[in-house]
Formats: sequence, structure tokens, C-alpha cells
Amino acid sequence: MTIARLFGKSPFAPLQSHMKKVSGCIKKLTEIFEILTTGKQDKIEHLAKELSQLEHEADLTKNDIRNHLPKSLFLPIDRSQFLEILAIQDDIADKAEDIGNLLALKSLPPFNGLMETLLEFFHKNVEAFWIARQIIKEFQDLIESSFGGIEAEKVKKMVEKTSYKEHEADLLKQQILKQLFNSNEEISSQDFYLWINIIDQVGALSHISERLANRIRMILELK
Repeated sequence: MTIARLFGKSPFAPLQSHMKKVSGCIKKLTEIFEILTTGKQDKIEHLAKELSQLEHEADLTKNDIRNHLPKSLFLPIDRSQFLEILAIQDDIADKAEDIGNLLALKSLPPFNGLMETLLEFFHKNVEAFWIARQIIKEFQDLIESSFGGIEAEKVKKMVEKTSYKEHEADLLKQQILKQLFNSNEEISSQDFYLWINIIDQVGALSHISERLANRIRMILELK
């Protein structure tokens, strides 16, 4: 179904269509992390290329939505709010691609139990994303409830849950950084700075997800 026809079905159907593409990026990044400890760098590089293609498809969908957003279309939210949500969603896909590309640069040997904590940290960030993704799924129900009632309360609780996951991810980030700095004599400076970059980028996933969730809460508060 084309983007133009999706707009006719529901004003938020294109937004949800784009989020489906973003979800594909997160799923592919999860595949990369699942094999990170196996040392199969060639497989990681292959998956990172697939992730880049998925991010490109998300970009095309984003651009298609922007190009077909009718100026005369009645939206339950402001057009600028709609486009801002779309942009934040796309930031998540961009970030996933960035992380995949960093992991594909070179094989990074694990040390001092860092990988175990890193995987826990990654999954915590991804948990925040999946809650935010569910909030986007609830848009149609929010419209039908006029952004109020039980449905609005349900979404507000999910927003709070997203924020809590982001908080938990931040705590894990501090733990990982402490491990990393305590082990800096065991690894090269090149690997050390690459790890720092990867950790920062992974941590951004929950930050962006929280920003997306809070943007929806702001809309609820304005209704």
C-alpha cells in the first residue's frame, strides 16, 4: 500500500509504517549483539550491511511520508508535531546503523566480563525502544478516545515505564564505564576509544526512545 493510500486509511498509519521499518533496524542490531561474543567478525560485517540497507529503507519511507503529507489533511495533532515524531523515530534507525557500523569496524576482544554487562546494557536500551514502539501502536486508539480516558492513562504509564528503562540503562552505563576504565591497561588505546564510542551510541537508543515517549505525553497534556 502506498503512503498516499495509507494517509487515507488513517492519518497515523504512515507513522506506524515508518516505525515498522525502524523496528526492523533494531531487530537487526539485536542479531549483531547476539553474536558479538562469538568472534565471527565477517558475520557481524554482513549483518551491519543488512542493517544499513534497512536504515536506508526507513529513510525512503520517511521522505515518502514528508512528500505526501497533504496540507489539507485534517490531523488530530499539529503537522509540526507529526513531523517531529517522524524525525525522532528516524533518529533511532540512524543510531542503530551507527552502532552496527562501529561494531563492524574491527573485532573487539572481550575482557573482564565487560561483554556480559554490555549485553545487559544493550537489552535495557532496547527495552525502552520497544515500549516507545508500543506507544506509537496505540495512536489510533488514542484518536478514538479523543486523547483521554483509560487509553490516555495507559499511554502515560508506558511513557513512565520508558523513562524508568532509560534510567536503568544509565545506571548500567556507569557500571560499564567503570569496568572499562579499570581495564584500560589491558587494551589498546584504539580499542578503548572505540568501546567508549559504542557505549555512548548504545546509550543513546534509550535516550531517543524516552524523547519519543515524552513527545507523545506532551501531546496528551495539550489535549
